[in-house]
Amino acid sequence: MGEYSKALSLHEKALDIRKKTLPSNHPDLANLYNNIGSVYNNMEEYSKALLSYEKALEIFQKTDPPNHPDLASSYNSIGMVYSLMGEYSKALPSYEKALEIFQKTDPPNHPDLATSYNNIGCVYAKMEKYSKALSFYEKALEIREKTLPSNHPDFAQSYDNIGSAYDGMGEYSKALSFYEKELEICQKTLPSNHPDLATSCDNIGSVYYNMKDYSKALSYYERALDIFQCALPPTHSDIKDVKESIEIVKKEIIKNC
Repeated sequence: MGEYSKALSLHEKALDIRKKTLPSNHPDLANLYNNIGSVYNNMEEYSKALLSYEKALEIFQKTDPPNHPDLASSYNSIGMVYSLMGEYSKALPSYEKALEIFQKTDPPNHPDLATSYNNIGCVYAKMEKYSKALSFYEKALEIREKTLPSNHPDFAQSYDNIGSAYDGMGEYSKALSFYEKELEICQKTLPSNHPDLATSCDNIGSVYYNMKDYSKALSYYERALDIFQCALPPTHSDIKDVKESIEIVKKEIIKNC
């Protein structure tokens, strides 16, 4: 329900009771620390989230075998928080530890592996190491192609990430191809005014802009704006950003007339 302060209060009351009645390394305590970390993460209080996730990890390290899924989950949570904090060099080893566990315990096409590869790819992309990002994104896509139906939303995520990596590398025709695949899935699976559709159109517009095809860029930016205006409050930053993109493209069109 998004009522995080109430959720936090209840989790903390449960933690107080269990601290008094359970041994300090009991898994129930670790699960509560995970719950509290998740609430802090949703509240964007990342340092508090990190502290809770680390307490959970500390318990799991003492009680679980070294390749237990709880450990992988903890490493993923810690990697996610570091990534949200922009501390990518710290996020990467946590995600890699999670991947190492999944590689030892899961079958080779398990969704957890795809998610792990995707997480690591995202960190490399944030670090602007696009070729490394692309390598991990492609591993995630390969698993998804073997295990998911063709219109599954995870494909849209994969196509978006691969498109973004190619965009960052300046390979615009390849970026366009993957962004168009993403848009195709979004059109089939989402309502017509969903913000993800607008984001997809915005991405395609940006690629056309980089390719100096300003009329196509304008068309996609305007489509993105129409959807954002239906889906978001008028003061939302996405609306402001795409309006600015439209003005820039219009100036380029006038300049090139």
